[in-house]
Amino acid sequence: MGKVVKDEYQTDYVAGQDNINPFGLDLHAPVFPVAAILVVIFVVGTLMFPVEAKALLDGTKNGIINNFDWFLILSANIFVVFSIALALMPVGRIRLGGQDAKPEFTRLSWFAMLFAAGMGIGLMFWAVAEPVAYYTGHWEMSPFNVTPETEAARHLAMGSTMYHWGLHPWAIYAVVALSLAFFAFNKGMPLTIRSAFFPLLRDRVWGWPGHIIDILAVLATIFGLATSLGFGAQQAASGLDYLFGVSSGLNVQMAIITGITFIALISVLRGLDGGVKVLSNINMGLAVLLLLFVFLAGPTFKIFETLWVTSSSYVSNFIGLSNPFGREDEGWMRAWTVFYWAWWISWSPFVGMFIARVSKGRTVREFITAVLIIPTIVTTFWMSGFGGTALDQLQNGIGVLSQEGLTDISLATFQVFENMPWTGISSFVGIVLVLLFFVTSSDSGSLVVDSITAGGKTDAPTAQRVFWVVMEGAIAAALIFGGGADALGAIQASAVSAGLPFTVILLIMCWGLFKGLTHERRLLLAEGKL
Repeated sequence: MGKVVKDEYQTDYVAGQDNINPFGLDLHAPVFPVAAILVVIFVVGTLMFPVEAKALLDGTKNGIINNFDWFLILSANIFVVFSIALALMPVGRIRLGGQDAKPEFTRLSWFAMLFAAGMGIGLMFWAVAEPVAYYTGHWEMSPFNVTPETEAARHLAMGSTMYHWGLHPWAIYAVVALSLAFFAFNKGMPLTIRSAFFPLLRDRVWGWPGHIIDILAVLATIFGLATSLGFGAQQAASGLDYLFGVSSGLNVQMAIITGITFIALISVLRGLDGGVKVLSNINMGLAVLLLLFVFLAGPTFKIFETLWVTSSSYVSNFIGLSNPFGREDEGWMRAWTVFYWAWWISWSPFVGMFIARVSKGRTVREFITAVLIIPTIVTTFWMSGFGGTALDQLQNGIGVLSQEGLTDISLATFQVFENMPWTGISSFVGIVLVLLFFVTSSDSGSLVVDSITAGGKTDAPTAQRVFWVVMEGAIAAALIFGGGADALGAIQASAVSAGLPFTVILLIMCWGLFKGLTHERRLLLAEGKL
C-alpha cells in the first residue's frame, strides 16, 4: 500500500455556504444580485434606448476587434496546443471523479449532449452561408484575398469554414469543462468557475476575486447564449416565411423567442435527464437524418470529393489562418475569425460547465479525445455536406443563390433545399432542428448560470432556473429589437464584447488546471493508484 501524501488542494468551503434564502430561494449573496441587476439594466436600457445601445455595442465591438484581434487569435491557438498536450501527457490517465468513478451516461448520450449544447444552432445557421460568403467574396472580403468564384476560392472557402468550427472552439470548451470537472469531482469544490482558480488564489477564491470571476462568467454565458438564440430566431423566422409565407419580421422573431423560451421552461422543470438529455438525443437523431438526406439527395460524389477538399484545405491552411500578424486579409480575419473566437469564448462557461456536469467517470485523455477530435470529424462531414452542396449549386448556376447571391444569410440553407427533392419536408425538419437546438441551448444555459449564481450548487430551487431562462430570451429579444435592420450586427457585437474579458480568465485557468492535474498525479503515484 502506498504512503499517504497531504492533498494541498483541500478546502473547508462548501458549495452554497455563503448563500442567502429570500422567498425560499438559494442565492449566492454577491453573484446572483449583481449579475441579475446588470442583465436587467441591459435589457431595459436596450429596449428604452435602442439607437444608443446599438451605437455602444458597435463601438465596443470595433474597439475590441481593431485592438485585440491578435490577442484573441493567439489565445485560441494556446488553448488548442494546451488541450492536445494534456491528452498526450501522463496526466491523461487521471479519471474525473477519482480512479474508481464510473460514467453516468452512455457514450452516445454523452456525445449527443455535448455536441447539441456546443454548437447546434450555429451549424444550422452558418453551414451554407459561411462557405458561400467566402466563395463569392461577400462583403467584398475573402480568406487570403483569394479571387472569388475560382477553384482556389472553393478550397479556401471550405478550409476556412472548417477552421472556424474545428479544433479551436472545442479546445476552448475543453479547457473550461476539464477545469470544472476536475476541481468539482476530484477535489470536492463547488461546480463553479472560481474553483478552477484555487491553485493560484487558494481560499481567497471564495472572496471577492472569485465573485468577480463568477459574475464575468455569468455575463459571458448570458450574452453568448443570446447570440445563438438571436441567430436561431432569425433562421426559424426565415424558414417559416419560406415555407408558409409568414412574415419573417421583428414581431415574428419576437414571437419565436417567446414560444421557445416557454418550451425551454417546460424542459427545465423536467430536469437534466427528462429534459436536456431527451431533447439532445432527438436533436442528434434529426441532425443525422438531415445530413444523410443531404448526402444522398445532393451531389453525392461531389460531396465526398468536398470532404477531401475540406480536410486537406483545413490542414494546409491551419498555420496561415492561425497567424494574426501581417495578414493581407486583415478585414476578413477581423470580421470572421476574431468574431468566432470571441463567440466561442463567450459560450465557454456555459458549454464547459454543462460538459463537465455530464463527464464524470471519464479519463482526461478520453475526455479530450471525445470533446476535441470527434466533434471536429463530425463537423467536417456536416460542413462538407451542406457547404459542398451549396457551392456545387453556385458553380452550376442552380437556384436563387447562384442568381442573386447571398442576400439573406438566415435563408441560405432553405434556398439550397429548394433545389433538392422533398423540399418542404427537408425545410420543415430544418426548422424543427433549429427550434430544438434553441430549446436545448436555453435549457442547458439556464442550468449552468443557475449553478454559478447558487454558489456551485446543482440542486437549487427551480424558480431560479426559470428566471435565467426568461432572461436569456429577454436579452435575445432586446438585441434583435435594438439592432433593428442590423440585428445580426448587434448580436455579433454582444458576443465580441463578452468574449474579450473572459479570454484572460481562460488563460489563467489553463495554468490552474495544469498545476491541479500534476499535483493529483503525484498524489495518485504516491498512493499506488496510477
